[in-house]
Amino acid sequence: MSAAMSTPDTPPSPGPVAPAPPVRVSRAGRNLPAAIASGVVLGAAIITSLVFWKPAFMLIVVAAVVVAVWELGQAFGTGNIRLVREPIWVGGVIMVLAAYLFGAPSLVTATAVTALGAMLWRLRGGVAGYVMDATAAVFTIVYVPFLGGFVALLLAEDRGDLAIVTFILVTIASDIGGYAVGVLAGKHPMAPVISPKKSWEGFAGSTVSSVLAGWLTVAYLLDGRWWVGVLVGLVAVVMATLGDLCESVIKRDLGIKDMSQIVPGHGGLMDRLDSLLATAAPVWLILHYLVF
Repeated sequence: MSAAMSTPDTPPSPGPVAPAPPVRVSRAGRNLPAAIASGVVLGAAIITSLVFWKPAFMLIVVAAVVVAVWELGQAFGTGNIRLVREPIWVGGVIMVLAAYLFGAPSLVTATAVTALGAMLWRLRGGVAGYVMDATAAVFTIVYVPFLGGFVALLLAEDRGDLAIVTFILVTIASDIGGYAVGVLAGKHPMAPVISPKKSWEGFAGSTVSSVLAGWLTVAYLLDGRWWVGVLVGLVAVVMATLGDLCESVIKRDLGIKDMSQIVPGHGGLMDRLDSLLATAAPVWLILHYLVF
């Protein structure tokens, strides 16, 4: 048979492709291995900064403010809202540093100046949409660096490192207790339109775990009275829940699931900071006047 008549060798057909291993996702919708790994890394960074040099924790606060403002800008963009991030970045960093170095009055003053600066900066973009964009800027300034400034105020206390540990533990305890009980026994939705997976059973779990964490940390870390720890836990669970619900409303209004995907297993950084930001101010107020 001539070469023109010959049939070229047919390459063997590839065998069946093995499916990719499924990602372990919990009933609450989280990638648990990634979420745990991310939590361990963040926790290690916080503990390391507090143990070796307390002011180093401010680097984490500053970085969190910068990333959170970036995330909000990305999220607002889906709703045609232009967030002037540059003045908020600069002013936000100044706000948290002023709170740490000079106290609450400096935080208030820096907040006012940052808000005015952002409103003036937005003038460069013209008249169309000015009110909406300027309102988003002031909202972002209050939501992220102003509330974050109370974390700096906690750190500035005489036992600020232990105050930060207390603040973080009671807030995390609320999150973990609510998550565990909600997954195992959650049947009655707390706010089905806003956050369908948040249940009253989960809130009860959050309350028990947060109060327990508040009692133990205030009594044994800060040498405070036991009832102050209980108060811290109760306030923390209410504020953490409200903070989580408020962020859920923002995401639903903008039609997004997560603020970003910057933290594996958790979504965006704001998806983890929502409860911490809401809890920081009342915890500082209680500890400042009843413990320190």
